[in-house]
Amino acid sequence: MSSSVPSPAARLRALRPDWLNDPRVWRTEILGGLVVALALIPEAISFSIIAGVDPAIGLFASFTMAVTISIVGGRRAMISAATGAVALVIAPLNREHGLGYLVAAVILAGVFQIVLGALGVAKLMRFVPRSVMVGFVNALAILIFMAQVPEMHDVPWPVYPLIIGGLALMVFFPKVTKVVPAPLVSIVVLTAITLAAGIAVPTVGDKGDLPSSLPVPGLPDVPFTLDTLTTIAPYALAMALVGLMESLMTAKLVDDITDTRSSKTRESIGQGIANIVTGFFGGMGGCAMIGQTMINVRVSGARTRLSTFLAGSFLMVLCIVFGPVVSDIPMAALVAVMVMVSFATFDWHSIAPKTLKRLPAGEIAVMVITVAVVVATHNLAIGVVVGTVTAMVVFARRVAHLADVTAVVDPDGTQVVYAVTGALFFASSNDLVHRFDYAGDPDKVVIDLTSAHIWDASSVAALDAITGKYAQRGKTVEIIGLNEHSAKMHGALSGELKV
Repeated sequence: MSSSVPSPAARLRALRPDWLNDPRVWRTEILGGLVVALALIPEAISFSIIAGVDPAIGLFASFTMAVTISIVGGRRAMISAATGAVALVIAPLNREHGLGYLVAAVILAGVFQIVLGALGVAKLMRFVPRSVMVGFVNALAILIFMAQVPEMHDVPWPVYPLIIGGLALMVFFPKVTKVVPAPLVSIVVLTAITLAAGIAVPTVGDKGDLPSSLPVPGLPDVPFTLDTLTTIAPYALAMALVGLMESLMTAKLVDDITDTRSSKTRESIGQGIANIVTGFFGGMGGCAMIGQTMINVRVSGARTRLSTFLAGSFLMVLCIVFGPVVSDIPMAALVAVMVMVSFATFDWHSIAPKTLKRLPAGEIAVMVITVAVVVATHNLAIGVVVGTVTAMVVFARRVAHLADVTAVVDPDGTQVVYAVTGALFFASSNDLVHRFDYAGDPDKVVIDLTSAHIWDASSVAALDAITGKYAQRGKTVEIIGLNEHSAKMHGALSGELKV
């Protein structure tokens, strides 16, 4: 009789990650990590310049962030590294107080992120509506493209045919084979062409010197005093919030693309751990990189933690071992990759005429406002907050009109029953007081809330005002049909909300 108990070998295979069981997954993850590493180099250098630090600081941050988050993060295949949003937040601190304070702020930001993650800040993501998410994605695509514009302005003319050639390769090469990622092929081919033909165009090396050794851990060079803490705390908190916002939004986006779920709480805490590690290695901190994540997930097809780990590892190998070769990569090749990522990221369906005709005007407005704010501020977090608040206002205005009141007078004229339907909250209950005929109604009034629900204290106060107006005229009011939640709230607050 055969046993249903799995063999030790079968149990071992079940415990191993997917990429250890399938060589095809290895290839996808390895090549995806390599493409992301190549794309990370100029981005990390650019963000270092924004933060006002040496390019090596940004590259070290990208290395430690990617490697650490691949282990402790909650979203597989997502790339975390040095980012422009974080650079913008901490640049004033570095400018005014120096690198030591910047590094200390990165470590403190990591602590804040761990605390916020443990407190459940990730649950706030449920309040981000779809229209804001679509606006976030479209704004991201626009920002990615806008970031490439400086690389196409005031440059030698060969840059333009190189970019066009790179785009053509990425469009048509997948029709030949998908074994090797098209972006990697584009980078290799364009580099080979420029070197063989001796074409003088801007290269990765023009962005700054690449590091020649691994980062060394150490403590930030700051006095450990209360004054230091009060100096770095505001910057650290701002960095923690911006980093979590971008990371959680990116995780949600990857969830949708891969049709899988991730642990947002683990990702929040993981971002904190990664920033602490990065700070102790002298990095500038970071968060999820949306553009590079799209390269990894959407373009390369990576799905596991291996690609994230290798992106960080390859980054250091490319800088330290193959620095001279990497320095010769034309920026046109990387611009072509990012333009393709921008095109693939944009939700073109969201602006199709058919879609716009069917969407409510409020949702279109929320999407447009989100995009406008992000593009204007170059800050995805601000755009998401403004878009979400706008969506809440639109929702409140829409729901406020759903509450209705219908009056039925008994044939003998001794009693009137008001049937109230809908959600009663601060917006809808404000007009409730004016829906009753206090002077003309008979002496007995019944308010039936069977089809209504009391959500807040404003609604209880409105009902108290109604009963008070009837009482002034010597009339009695009976409230019936309260569900359990409404009865509990009404019982606890009625008569206690005097203005």
